Amino acid sequence: MSKELIISANSSEVNIALLEDKGLVELNKERSSTKFAVGDVYLAKVKKIVSGLNAVFVDLGYEKDAFLHYHDLGPQFSSLSKFLSSALSSNKTVNFNSFECIPDIDKNGNISDVIKSGQYILVQVAKEPISTKGPRLSSEISIAGRNIVLIPFSDTVSISKKIESYDEKQRLKQIITNIKPKNYGVIVRTVAVGHSVAELEEELKGLIEKWETVVQTLFSFRTQTPKLMISELDRITSTLRDILNPSFSSIVVDTKEIYNEINEYLHNIVPDKEKILKHYTGAIPVFEHYGVEKQIRSLFGRHVAIKNGAYIIIEHTEALHVIDVNSGNRTKFEKDQESNAFDVNNSAAIEIARQLRLRDMGGIIVVDFIDMKDPENKNKLFEVLKQAMSEDRAKHNILPLSKFGLMQITRQRVRPENNIHNMEVCPCCSGKGEISPSVNLVEKMADDVNHISKVLKKKTVTLMVHPFVAGFLKKGILSIACKWTIKNKMLVKVKAISSYNYLEYRFLDANGDEIAL
Repeated sequence: MSKELIISANSSEVNIALLEDKGLVELNKERSSTKFAVGDVYLAKVKKIVSGLNAVFVDLGYEKDAFLHYHDLGPQFSSLSKFLSSALSSNKTVNFNSFECIPDIDKNGNISDVIKSGQYILVQVAKEPISTKGPRLSSEISIAGRNIVLIPFSDTVSISKKIESYDEKQRLKQIITNIKPKNYGVIVRTVAVGHSVAELEEELKGLIEKWETVVQTLFSFRTQTPKLMISELDRITSTLRDILNPSFSSIVVDTKEIYNEINEYLHNIVPDKEKILKHYTGAIPVFEHYGVEKQIRSLFGRHVAIKNGAYIIIEHTEALHVIDVNSGNRTKFEKDQESNAFDVNNSAAIEIARQLRLRDMGGIIVVDFIDMKDPENKNKLFEVLKQAMSEDRAKHNILPLSKFGLMQITRQRVRPENNIHNMEVCPCCSGKGEISPSVNLVEKMADDVNHISKVLKKKTVTLMVHPFVAGFLKKGILSIACKWTIKNKMLVKVKAISSYNYLEYRFLDANGDEIAL
């Protein structure tokens, strides 16, 4: 699978599109005014303790107070609290490695026993502000690198479960155990496989320096809270850090400044990947040139086409997301109902996995698949969705189909959902109405032509459309209509009807009767 990163930037925001085999799977928008990114570390004050929730509210300078639950304090919270108190009350810097950690807190304890109102606290943003809620926090501080994650106040070395080789796991654990200082825990990421001692040690030193900068700031702290202590990498470099691998074929950037930043990052982290970075200078916008804009318009609607007329409908509620799978009333005559249902469900599962990543949908997702009776097909569908979501970096859990044909998914939500309005102003309504994206019209008609030829077995068809659309379809020596005729081995005639609205069209058979689709 080849991967491409297409980056488009302007003065107000940076848009990052991740393509897998030319298909859009992730779209991130980073605005210059964005605050409270996941991973940012703050020194702040506890504003209010709510014993009923076993949580505290923390002032981070956002319009809504940030939320910190007892279970997000981390086992080493007492050590963190002790060290923070010592640092803020002392004029003399203490070596972090010589600090004596104290026992872990009770995992089922009460938050009022470990935190007091007005207390200084070191927190990390775990979820960005979503809807009416403020940021969600954690006090288990972690500093992420490309190959490892550093966890102060811990001594545990953990290895990614995705690393399959037992020998490699043991090698990495031995390396990290030997090179890490006291009071630091380390999580070894999957991409660390095959890396040398020198490479891992250099990265570990860099992460430790980042933490020790925080420690030095604490001992000299004289300003008001909240104070940003560690800023997470911007969305571009954090995306590269997390997903860059040998399957990447290109990174395209349309801004020289960002091109230079990424080039420097690649030079320091993975020099052999510098050659895949390209600076786009074309006259056409980069998203338009690489087909990203077209995919955005076709993939963010309420209805999302799959294939052969099948589609999914995505609805959002306050509590959950609901996805309905529809066959579009098109039946492959050579197959029975069970086989048709499985084919549509199979394609829908793959598209649903993409939609969850693309829109960054989180929380509870309920999918209503087309009913199937064969238990083997139900199990196959479950495996198809699991495999399709294996590339998803967000934590998720999938349950098998219920007896009602519903599949339940939970997916980690750390940022607001991507919600792009892709409806267009209707040219026939004086700007007062909206229509679905016109960019999808030709593809939808091509799908209908294919269905009429392959399933309905017609030899001649007349397509009636608005005059503007008719002109577009008949333009050129080898027009779109001509290509349809050649591809489907069926004569496709195009007829302009001035009374039709812009996106209206119908098909007639050789006898002049309308074809029901």
